[in-house]
Amino acid sequence: MKLLVVSYKQCWLTESADRFATDGGFPFQMSALSELFDETRLCLPFGPRQLTSGEIPLTGHNLLVIPLPSPSGTGVWRKARLPFWLIRSATTLFREMRNADAVHAPIPGDIGTVGMLLAFLMRKPLFVRHCGNWFVQRTSAEHFWKWFMERFAGGRNVMLATGGAAERPSQRNPNLRWIFATSLTDKELSAGATFNRRALNQNVRLIIICRQEREKGTDVVIRSLPGILERFPTATLDVVGDGAALRGFKQLAESLSLSNRVTFHGKVDHDAVVNHLRQADVFCFPTTSSEGFPKAVLEALAQGVPVVTTRVSVLPKLIGQGGGRLLEEPTPAEVANAVIEILSNPDRYADMRKKAVKTAEQYSLERWRDTIGDLLRTAWDRPLRSDV
Repeated sequence: MKLLVVSYKQCWLTESADRFATDGGFPFQMSALSELFDETRLCLPFGPRQLTSGEIPLTGHNLLVIPLPSPSGTGVWRKARLPFWLIRSATTLFREMRNADAVHAPIPGDIGTVGMLLAFLMRKPLFVRHCGNWFVQRTSAEHFWKWFMERFAGGRNVMLATGGAAERPSQRNPNLRWIFATSLTDKELSAGATFNRRALNQNVRLIIICRQEREKGTDVVIRSLPGILERFPTATLDVVGDGAALRGFKQLAESLSLSNRVTFHGKVDHDAVVNHLRQADVFCFPTTSSEGFPKAVLEALAQGVPVVTTRVSVLPKLIGQGGGRLLEEPTPAEVANAVIEILSNPDRYADMRKKAVKTAEQYSLERWRDTIGDLLRTAWDRPLRSDV
């Protein structure tokens, strides 16, 4: 089968201009997905190279990138200009969709939505993966995505919501199912499980890894440091990631006289993320954002780092297995108390580390691929790849 993926994920040429690249977990997931099919083609907006580090080439089994024009503007201006983008991209999209045997549309995202609707109108076997917080719909677009998936899941339309809970995603349509998100391979999970971490001592290292926006809670973690320092006077915090609020967080640390306790690393590549996690004692993530399946939390658990976080989306399921603490309120005092509680009992901390690793082992990229593959083969009633 030939799979067409239509996504908003921006791509660019590597420095050597020999292949396309992007960032985040997307390239790992597309590489894994391509292993299921004879051929996979990615229709992605193309633009200037965005990163000097942390970019990941888009590679896989017979995987080819089909660049599209990049929509201009942001917010309401992007929405207003989207019809003009569609006119420019129509020939490519219709050609690729006509030649595809099936279409995958990751949403949220305007381009993924266009791909989803075109595939539906052209009666292509459709695989939709909702990557945001399924439980929260604040905008008309979010309400539309949920309505569409609940209305049309079933038959040749495979609809998956990223997350996890005891009950199915929808009471209206039992064909809509949960799927987790990951970019961690079995090999990486095994390496994390066998990594010999340093012994717990007074030199406590906290870490938060995320897009640096207010809702993620970096400011809450910074404000929690004075309370933590009362119990662990040499504690430090590593802030990893870039974003619009980063400058404000740096100013906050300075205003609290914590500049010597907080290190801002900016955006780093995957190997650097793993190295930072291996030096950390607790991952703090007091998010109030609309999370889907936070990849950084899973990466922390995989390295045996207990997580302090909130009851948002799938986080209670991940942390409820004993690999951290769930906050009742995302406040500095709550974060400080949770961190001190975790670190004050070495035996309990060691047990928490083991449970963190055990939780992460359930979410490998190979299992993600095979779970999706089984669902698609059942729904489409045909082999996905002719040579397997």
